Amino acid sequence: MTQKPVLISGAGLASLLLARSLLRYKIPFRVFERDASLSSRGQGYRLRLSSEGLDAIESALEPAAWQKFYDRCGKTGGGGMKTIDATTGEAIEQPPAAPAGNSSSGESGGSDNKESLSSREGKVVGIARGDMRSLFMEGCEQFVQFNKHVKGYELTTDGVKAIFSDGTKSEEGSMLIGGEGINSYVAKQLSNGKLKVYDTGARGIHGQAPTTAFKGLGEGVFRIVDNSRPNGSFAVITNVRAGDMDDPNTQFGWTMVGEPGVIKAPNDDYTIVGETASNIARELTKDWHHSLKPLFTESTTSEGAFWKITISTPSGVPVWPNQPRVTVIGDAAHSMTPAGGLGANTAVRDSALLGRLLKGGYYEGATADYEKEMRVYGSEAVGKSYGMASKMFKIHIDEDNSTTMDGEVRDNRSSS
Repeated sequence: MTQKPVLISGAGLASLLLARSLLRYKIPFRVFERDASLSSRGQGYRLRLSSEGLDAIESALEPAAWQKFYDRCGKTGGGGMKTIDATTGEAIEQPPAAPAGNSSSGESGGSDNKESLSSREGKVVGIARGDMRSLFMEGCEQFVQFNKHVKGYELTTDGVKAIFSDGTKSEEGSMLIGGEGINSYVAKQLSNGKLKVYDTGARGIHGQAPTTAFKGLGEGVFRIVDNSRPNGSFAVITNVRAGDMDDPNTQFGWTMVGEPGVIKAPNDDYTIVGETASNIARELTKDWHHSLKPLFTESTTSEGAFWKITISTPSGVPVWPNQPRVTVIGDAAHSMTPAGGLGANTAVRDSALLGRLLKGGYYEGATADYEKEMRVYGSEAVGKSYGMASKMFKIHIDEDNSTTMDGEVRDNRSSS
């Protein structure tokens, strides 16, 4: 009997890694992506991969594909994350970091101003989001359909169909996996609104500059902190890899994150890219130390982009009635702040887990088995991300009375 395909909504990191796992096990699948191509939108910041994230990716890919992926990753020495005062350019001594269960959020770093971030071979391993998607896409091209925006699903007698924004439907699949990010319609329908994404109020800007702009930093991962502004602090995180410093065509990225109210886009429009975002980053850093300013004065103007910082329910991934044919992965299940680099690493764990469960094809308890395990590590990661972000960005989410990304104010206290 011919197997019905596994339907996957969205072509982000989690979705494409799951697709590669299914391809490896010869399980048919179809991916539906709303954009016209992988390059239709900016890819965002560089991702730091934890040991758990790397293990998940390695388990999902075939050995040759894994080696190609790992070879593409940048490996940074320098001993970990170093904190620098933006105005003086001097190192800021940090207290010893508490040991953490997930190496993506750091391990005990001693009192030498460096938070340990290494995940393999004593190095910090990272890769650009766009490169990661392209590598995961290899071999899946014929099974990915672009300009297909999934707005919901319809259960059939022994399967499921995706419903697209134009009212058409997909072929019948054995399952539907919602992996289309924080605005997932599949997640809303599946959980009956229990899966929520909150706007933290914190904002950021992504950018990148030629390697020459980073010469003053040296090799390592750096957090540059500015506490001089009266309306709140902000910081920039960047990763400088010594092996790439000799290539004049290479650019390094930086990520700026500010407390609520520090970074503002015109008309509160955070979809703006290019000159507007780059110029605001330059204005915010105009009084920084001369060794740090080139990151922004020499940045590639067209690459500037704003972003909103969101998070799922901080208390953990909620429980909804299990649907054997439908589940969610990645940001659709557990959106996180950038604190600790937990989001992408947790997303690829979803892909590896679900791919492993489906290696023999669909079975009735697959989504229940996946969700039971995912809720444990997913809830831990969201809680850890929120805890770090609340300290770094001074944010607070009241789950009973906070604004979600769909604009609703949830106030359930009167019904309790």
